[in-house]
Amino acid sequence: MSVGHEAQPSPSVSDLFRNAFRRHPAGLAIISAAGPDGPAGILSSSVASVSLDPPALSFTISTLTSSAQIVRSADTVVVHLLDAGDLKLARTFATPGSVRFGDDMAWDYLPTGEPFLLETKAQIRCRQLGHLDVGNSSIVAAEVLGVTQDESTALPLVYSNRAFHIFHEFPIR
Repeated sequence: MSVGHEAQPSPSVSDLFRNAFRRHPAGLAIISAAGPDGPAGILSSSVASVSLDPPALSFTISTLTSSAQIVRSADTVVVHLLDAGDLKLARTFATPGSVRFGDDMAWDYLPTGEPFLLETKAQIRCRQLGHLDVGNSSIVAAEVLGVTQDESTALPLVYSNRAFHIFHEFPIR
């Protein structure tokens, strides 16, 4: 080794993995649940369709926050799929310590007890089927019990390269 040049450590597999997914865009959703002290919610970039018969989806949550623990332990949750008009909600639920389900936010409880955000265009009520814990995360499988959606032409809101983006559709034919 020459003088003045220190060898750079090789990046870890975790660092390489994080960098690989950095530019992989993901749709966003807020997952809400009723907790013992009121409503709780988290922002998720990992909601995925699993099955159409029966309708089911999955999502991954961190096990490190109290909001995530409430969502993980709830029997039922509401998955709110976000679009470009929901950027303020996404920022609120992405910010640790932010006031969620506050007086300045349009929300209510479903007759079944789950909190839901009134301004999102698609809400999916689910019953959790099971969890698979992996490191500091938990993969949740959930059966779809009902879907409420408004007709919307809003563009999807996605997360990529550590920032929110509005997905503009340019179909490839």
